[in-house]
Amino acid sequence: MTSDLHIVWHRQDLRLTDQPAVHAAANHKILPIYILDDAAAGDWALGGAQRWWLHWSLTRLAADYTALGAELMFARGDAVDILSSLAERHGAAALHATRHFEPYARRQEAALTAAAPCPVHLHASGYLREPGAVTTGSGTPFKVFTPYWRACQSLGAPGAPLPAPKQLSGTRNVSTERLDEWQLLPAKPDWAAGIAQMWTPGEAGAHAQLAHFGPERAQLYGTDRDLPEKPGTSQLSPHLHFGEVSARQVWHSLGNRMEIEAAEPFIRQLGWRDFSVSLITHAPDLPEAAWSPKFRNFPWRDDAAALKRWQRGQTGYPIVDAGMRQLWQTGWMHNRVRMIVASFLCKHLLLHWRHGEDWFWDTLVDADLANNAAGWQWVAGSGADASPYFRIFNPIAQAQKFDPQGQYIRRFVPELADLPTKFIHAPWTAPQNTLTSCEVVLGKTYPHPMVDHSAARSRALGAYEQIKAA
Repeated sequence: MTSDLHIVWHRQDLRLTDQPAVHAAANHKILPIYILDDAAAGDWALGGAQRWWLHWSLTRLAADYTALGAELMFARGDAVDILSSLAERHGAAALHATRHFEPYARRQEAALTAAAPCPVHLHASGYLREPGAVTTGSGTPFKVFTPYWRACQSLGAPGAPLPAPKQLSGTRNVSTERLDEWQLLPAKPDWAAGIAQMWTPGEAGAHAQLAHFGPERAQLYGTDRDLPEKPGTSQLSPHLHFGEVSARQVWHSLGNRMEIEAAEPFIRQLGWRDFSVSLITHAPDLPEAAWSPKFRNFPWRDDAAALKRWQRGQTGYPIVDAGMRQLWQTGWMHNRVRMIVASFLCKHLLLHWRHGEDWFWDTLVDADLANNAAGWQWVAGSGADASPYFRIFNPIAQAQKFDPQGQYIRRFVPELADLPTKFIHAPWTAPQNTLTSCEVVLGKTYPHPMVDHSAARSRALGAYEQIKAA
């Protein structure tokens, strides 16, 4: 017997505003549920930093539901089995979810549609344009970002965001697991103190961050985004990843048409997010295999000790070490510095980009499967529309250009804080008396450089020549 119950399956769409699945079910009796299904995600189950964020985001989503008259249910296990059984037990009229595009998520959606005892409605996701909405003239997906973005812009503004429900009719006495039982938070040790100081997960936190960024800072994004010590980026990425705010909410928050046009460099980053998810839709192995076939035989090195030094921010290159320590302390890294540390791993150390992708996956609060894979392959030179392999960032020159006074380095590499600015980017060039007066002992208080930049660059280009000749 069918009831008027509509189930809403939450995944990375942890909001009530502009949430099409919630909107579709809001006039019926509603049963919202979040299912922790690590087995379905396999190697891409949430990393440690994401699990911390998930705990607090779900805590706040549950409170938001309670305030409106419904209860968010928690379950752990096979999502398809749980949802099918739940729909059968309650005689659900329909099951709603927003579309997701990770390979495992698409498999789940197909299996659920086949197994559920009620209609399954898949609604629009939180992107500006979903995969398949923007194609070439011949109907094929774009492989280069610039023409993709031009095609997106020709479509005009995305639709207006949907309002949040004002009241909901929930199902009472639902059997649910307790969120605390999932042990998503670190305990021994609790390494998340710095992350907790920086971030406020949840929809309200997303709206607060969006308001803090605002139209004025969005219009300055093009000039400020590359300076890691300035608040030039939006820091919306984890909120977007967990779906606490949608891309079209961000778009429409930026003001009128002229203000939006002035903020185009920022909006383009939302376009890159859409482009990345389009890539993974058409290349499901993007997180595991090089997009460019010639890079599948690249002579990567195997050096666990070098990888550990990179992970711990002990490379001897201050801008690289600052970025890696910022990541560990805050669960986030400035975008310009992400490119610098990624180039260092892949080209200075000749270590496979998969090592970096895995580390970012475990330590970033905004680790998104499509963005993470596309970003690492872009830097490594193996991806779609990638940076040329021979573009090898000089970490000293990058630091001098984008952190000229060394403020970012001093904040995250405090053992170098007293060095004069002229030596902060390359402390091994400082005279011994300067090092001594600043209490810097190379090899003890701060490491010598792992590799010489010129030698590492030559080695990397030599490796590239090998695959070009193959």
